[in-house]
Amino acid sequence: SKHVIKNIPWTTAKNFTVEIGQQQIEELISTWDIHESWLHHSEFLEEEELKDSKRYHYRACWGLPTRRKPIPRATASVYFVIVISKLKPDTAPVEVFYRLESSRLIRRPEQCEFREKWLQDIIENKLVCAERL
Repeated sequence: SKHVIKNIPWTTAKNFTVEIGQQQIEELISTWDIHESWLHHSEFLEEEELKDSKRYHYRACWGLPTRRKPIPRATASVYFVIVISKLKPDTAPVEVFYRLESSRLIRRPEQCEFREKWLQDIIENKLVCAERL
């Protein structure tokens, strides 16, 4: 049985705003299979002007707060880029990419299912490093 990768219908270039971009990233995150104990906040970072596109950078910062430790000892960030092509018609949907803070690998939501384990690995690695210091 083929596993279906969840994605959302992305807005068109002409309807894009920074706020809509952030809402759509939240909508995408809501399709991810992540335990409810994980909490995150997302934020807009910057707009980048390139020759053939405009790029909008966002970050979602994840943590696992508990009653005993309401402030997590470590967090994991996922960086998103929404790309608006200057070469495609403004009725085309925006393109979306993301990468994990510990990785150079750039993923596309429609091609790759997000895994909770990625967040766990980042946090575990940070805690191991902190204990060594």
